[in-house]
Formats: sequence, C-alpha cells, structure tokens
Amino acid sequence: MQHILITGANRGIGLQLTKHYLQAGCQVIATYRNAHDCKQLEDLQCPQLALIQADVGNDQDLNNLAQYLHGRGLDLIINNAGVFGPRNQELGTIDRETWRQVLEINTISPLMLAQALADNLAQNKGTLAIISSKVGSIDDNSGGAGYMYRSSKTAVNQVVKSLSIDLAPYKIPVVALHPGWVRTDMGGPNGLIDVQESVSGLSHVIDRISMKQTGQFFNYDGSRIPW
Repeated sequence: MQHILITGANRGIGLQLTKHYLQAGCQVIATYRNAHDCKQLEDLQCPQLALIQADVGNDQDLNNLAQYLHGRGLDLIINNAGVFGPRNQELGTIDRETWRQVLEINTISPLMLAQALADNLAQNKGTLAIISSKVGSIDDNSGGAGYMYRSSKTAVNQVVKSLSIDLAPYKIPVVALHPGWVRTDMGGPNGLIDVQESVSGLSHVIDRISMKQTGQFFNYDGSRIPW
C-alpha cells in the first residue's frame, strides 16, 4: 500500500486527488487549513484516510506534521496547496504586502514542506510533486499581467529544479506539474477542464515519474512545458 500526503486537500484539485488515491487503495494523509471549510473532505472519512489540520505557511503546523509522520516513509507528496491572490493583477494595481502573501504560500511553503519531510520521502524513495502552473513558464508568457501568481509559480519552478538536484542522492524525483485550467474556486467557471480530467491526467503522469524525469515541468497530459 502506498502512503501519500496531499496538501490543500479540502477542495478542488486536492479533494479530487484525495478521492482518486483512496479509490486506488492508498493510505492518504490529507491536510487542510481551515476546519470550517473541509466538510467534503470529512465526508470521505475511512480507515485509509488521515485528516490533519495544517497551514503550509505556518512553521509550527509543518513541525507538527513532521512529528506526526516521524519515522514513517512516504511514497508520494503532492504539494497542492496554493493561492491565486486578487483577480486583478494588472500593472498599476499591485500591492506589495498581498504579493508577499502569494509568494509565501506558492513559493516558500513548498520548499519548507520538502525540507520538513525529506527524510520521510528518502525512506521510501518517494516522489515529490509540486503543483505549479503553465503561467509560470517564462517562455509561455504572452499575456502580461498576473504578476503575483505568475511570479510565484515561476519562482517555485526554480525551487523544484534546485530540490531535484539536492534530493537526487536520496533517489527522490522532484517535478513541477501543471494541472490545466481547471473549473474550481481558484480556476473559475471558465476553465477548460474539470477536476476529474485534471486529476486523471496528473495521476497518470505521477505514476510514470522516475529519476529520469526529475527536475522537469509537465503538463497534466504528460507533455513537457518549457521553463
């Protein structure tokens, strides 16, 4: 039985990832930030599922999570927790403190999570998958705007690349994944795909990740995305 940790599991892509891996017979540790916003996750309660309240932006919560998992191997961590920030991120509208908050969750927190749980992954030679976004690709940027979200995802892609180098001696593959433009609370109603299609693709990509793919950036359909 695989042991999997999914952050930001209380809604959207994270919730569907949790459902998928439970149905696949995995042991899932699912984290959520707010107790008042996790009813759908609580409805999944079963012996294979452990629910942990943890804000990835809070160091004490990460320490508590590491203590909970002390000595336990993990086969997969999916860092799904993230924020978009204000909908309007055009030039002239950017607020410094709000930008910091987006960077805190989308860029800094995935590294802090990896730092806290690297030993758990090393024990099982597990995979670290960080949900990024195609809008973080510098090569793909033809639209401008989106400054906060774009920059946070570009920066976390650099985190992925560095982690792939530092964790290679422990046989831990690290990848960045684009889930597609998904119809969720974050993605909005105009997304091109639903969460089922996104998660089906993401899980298919993750299943095939090995050290040959470490440090790369993949779309949910398996194609590589330029940095």
